Amino acid sequence: MYAEHRDLLKPGADQLPLHQTLPALSPHFSACITRAPEEIREAQALRYKVFSQEMGAHLATSEAGIDVDIYDAYCDHLIVRDKASLKVVGTYRILPPHAAKQLGYYSDTEFFTTRLNNLKPMLCEFGRSCVHPDYRSGPVIMQLWAALAQYMLSNGYEHVIGCASISMRDGGHQAASLFNQLKANHLAPPEYQVFPHNPLPLHKLHNTLTVEAPPLIKGYLRVGAKICGDPAWDPDFNSADFLMLLSMSRMNPRYARHFGVQLPAANQR
Repeated sequence: MYAEHRDLLKPGADQLPLHQTLPALSPHFSACITRAPEEIREAQALRYKVFSQEMGAHLATSEAGIDVDIYDAYCDHLIVRDKASLKVVGTYRILPPHAAKQLGYYSDTEFFTTRLNNLKPMLCEFGRSCVHPDYRSGPVIMQLWAALAQYMLSNGYEHVIGCASISMRDGGHQAASLFNQLKANHLAPPEYQVFPHNPLPLHKLHNTLTVEAPPLIKGYLRVGAKICGDPAWDPDFNSADFLMLLSMSRMNPRYARHFGVQLPAANQR
């Protein structure tokens, strides 16, 4: 669906930006992949509202009210709109492999990812995920995941990484406890584990609290993703970041069916 337009996605290309409408799971929302500057600015405004105003992140942005960094120009941007208000209510950005060759992955700024090198020719990175606070009950999150799955399969990409965060407002005890809860059943095999540049000091934190995973981490785990190792501490976002890895051939088929995507026959069960 998108592969034939890859030459349009390079920063500085003089062709019109790609805008691709995606199938919607709900009549109340629409979804698209875009590189149109005016649409990206709407997504960046939502990101600022969520990350800075709601979560208190310290964003190094050049424009008030907009979350923008150097990766945005290299990414495909997923947008979900409320059809009634036309407001952007959910967004993700996607860094495809050819663009990552020019810039590197955002995850490389937080983790040593050498063990993932053999995956990188078919590896996308999902990032800057956010949903408007009035729309976090489920349908928008499901629409985002459905669109991401459609994007991956349409382009023939196999692997996804993404940083999923938990707040450090309590000093990191919940993050340490969550990692302790999840590592037994959800840790990636050693050959795909990464190492944080700025590790969360797990040995200094309580790790026996009962913690419910944030929606993004919970979503990754439900579709079949694995945690790639110890979490990193991101002081700018005041969060502990878990690097998640999902292979499309290992995606939970039940969720694939719900998203309306057809997985390879080897993964049907």
